[in-house]
Amino acid sequence: MAKRDYYEVLGVAKTADEKDLKSAFRKLAMQFHPDRNPGDHEAEAKFKEINEAYDVLKDPQKRAAFDRFGHAAFENGGAGGPGFNGDFAQTMSDIFESFFGGDFGGGERRGRGGRERGADLRYNMEISLEEAYEGKHVEIRVPSTITCETCSGSGAKPGTSPQTCKTCGGQGRVRAMQGFFTIERTCPTCQGRGQVIVDPCAKCGGTGRTTTEKTLTVNIPAGIEDGTRIRLAGEGEAGMRGGPAGDLYIFIGIKPHAFFQRDGADIFCRVPVSMTTAALGGQFEVPTLAGEKTKVKVPDGTQTGKQFRLKGKGMPVMRSTAQGDMYIQVVVETPRNLTRRQRELLEEFEKSASGDTHPDSTGFFAKVKDFFDNLGS
Repeated sequence: MAKRDYYEVLGVAKTADEKDLKSAFRKLAMQFHPDRNPGDHEAEAKFKEINEAYDVLKDPQKRAAFDRFGHAAFENGGAGGPGFNGDFAQTMSDIFESFFGGDFGGGERRGRGGRERGADLRYNMEISLEEAYEGKHVEIRVPSTITCETCSGSGAKPGTSPQTCKTCGGQGRVRAMQGFFTIERTCPTCQGRGQVIVDPCAKCGGTGRTTTEKTLTVNIPAGIEDGTRIRLAGEGEAGMRGGPAGDLYIFIGIKPHAFFQRDGADIFCRVPVSMTTAALGGQFEVPTLAGEKTKVKVPDGTQTGKQFRLKGKGMPVMRSTAQGDMYIQVVVETPRNLTRRQRELLEEFEKSASGDTHPDSTGFFAKVKDFFDNLGS
């Protein structure tokens, strides 16, 4: 199958400058990167094609050769030949790393001497609204990896040490002629580490780390919100061969409460009151997240939806002395399952009621009557 034109692959014109090429490559590489399309062989093939095109067009000499001779310039060992495809995964990693300045998927980053940063870890923690109000210290157990104590993280058998790679001379990269060009690639012997381990540590198998379960104490600050992320630096997986450890990220989730709803630092609570309490006035008690009881006075004639503000009874603002408020919303409950006597009393009250007793409904139905009268005229 004939190869597509490299300019067509990147979706740029032949006059595209370095900035346009880089922008087009970045957009397509992010879209078709294998980490974002696991198991998608079509996306992997496109990612390979995109990198091959960019590898040629970003180099002035290769681009000039392609503009003049097309794909024929790289046949028999050229950039698109077997030498380019022999180590696809590593080649793609090298191109992506040099372009973006680091690792794409947030995984391990390799350094001199094979030192690789450990992976970051995630821990999901669910707490109650009361715990979020008060704050707490909690111990968690996290499966992770730590630096191997036997080899002190070097990966080499005690008494030995990693040796400089003879293939690359410790540089981690090798150069090879491909057609008219010199291509620099990651050393296949040491995988870019610059060192090889001749006698690996028996306990860790040369990785420099072992698996364990760590117990950590986490400080949950008062006022923490749902979805907050807490970072524990260096508590992730240990790095390869003595590399720095990753971080542990704790994601906080807050359980739904039986009758409180939260909005930032404010707390809301719907309280049903009897029709007589709403009509005649009265009071009731509500709990607060601090474990106290607070009295709320209800004036006579209170309607459904009326809110009462309890200043400073809400959530604390995290790492601050400020405090939110609590809002009590009244819901007037209509009586049900009435006795005969209760029904008689209500009917007697209804007969004696006037527009002053029910101003809202009286005014509403008066407007409805006017509306129909106007339709008939």
